[in-house]
Amino acid sequence: MSVAERALFLDRDGVINHEVGYLHRAEDVTFVDGIFSLCRTAMALGYRLIIVTNQSGIARGYYSVAQFDGLMDWMRMKFRAEHVELDAVYYCPYHPEHGIGEYRQEHPDRKPAPGMLLRGAAEFGIALEQSIMVGDRCSDIAAANAAGLRQAFLFGATESAPCPGDYAAVATLPEVEAWLLDKK
Repeated sequence: MSVAERALFLDRDGVINHEVGYLHRAEDVTFVDGIFSLCRTAMALGYRLIIVTNQSGIARGYYSVAQFDGLMDWMRMKFRAEHVELDAVYYCPYHPEHGIGEYRQEHPDRKPAPGMLLRGAAEFGIALEQSIMVGDRCSDIAAANAAGLRQAFLFGATESAPCPGDYAAVATLPEVEAWLLDKK
């Protein structure tokens, strides 16, 4: 198997940037310590970099798809300045309870469902069993487990109770980077 057939899936809010609640403006972004180094190491090891993020703020009408896209364009520029190229950004703009209009629905892309990870696998020929996920919520772990990923990491302490499923809890992104280097 080619090493290019695996991916590092990253949740956005709480993993790439500090959680601020319905982030949609560049001036509110603070990147998490270690995110750029983690991504550079993953790229050097042949991992594709794919963001998978629930965006219920779109569903709730707090910001538009265009605002989300604009912020992601800005974030991609910041990543490129750090010598990191993101392969894809998948987002789910739906919410089954709080969505407005067409956005009020359950959707297979909404984590804990694995839809965005499966899309990445299909689009890039990724071997999910060789891929990893870093998330900060139980829904990220559930999506990673449902997709059959090799490893899921729960970053930070955002959940009030332990998450069900298989994962390793980490307090810093350099811990994930060390795991990647150890498991080449």
